Amino acid sequence: MNPFHIVLVEPEIPPNTGNIARLCGATGTVLHLVGKLGFSIDDKHLKRAGLDYWEAVDVRRWESLDELQGAFPDGRFWYTSKKASKSHVEAGFEPGDFIVFGKETKGLPEELLDAHPDESIRIPIFSPVVRSLNLSTAAGIVLYEALRQVGKLEDR
Repeated sequence: MNPFHIVLVEPEIPPNTGNIARLCGATGTVLHLVGKLGFSIDDKHLKRAGLDYWEAVDVRRWESLDELQGAFPDGRFWYTSKKASKSHVEAGFEPGDFIVFGKETKGLPEELLDAHPDESIRIPIFSPVVRSLNLSTAAGIVLYEALRQVGKLEDR
């Protein structure tokens, strides 16, 4: 089965990326880091959150999302945003899909989401007080739903 891909566009907080790297290592998911990072991959905070798992993770660096998409012209990309109308459980994931997350402070660009409304997904939040979920929490929720949908969790 083709692995899933987690894409982080300009991540800013080292522990989030470290935790997501650990998640990717544990699930055989490819991690793509796109654009300017808000930290060094050697950063001590990143190490605390999972850098010692880097050898178990297929990590790939890209200058831009366009470059990544150009390398995978047949790839199916899902864009996460609290503004999307479709829930992540409605996505209809397939093996090899790319799940794209934006930077912690701004998310993904509006024009990207506007260009892909049918591929934009959100995790429902039921509290009017909570604006968003932590990036690494969100990545885990969506990735495990994708794994569930393709029957990967039944293998365990």
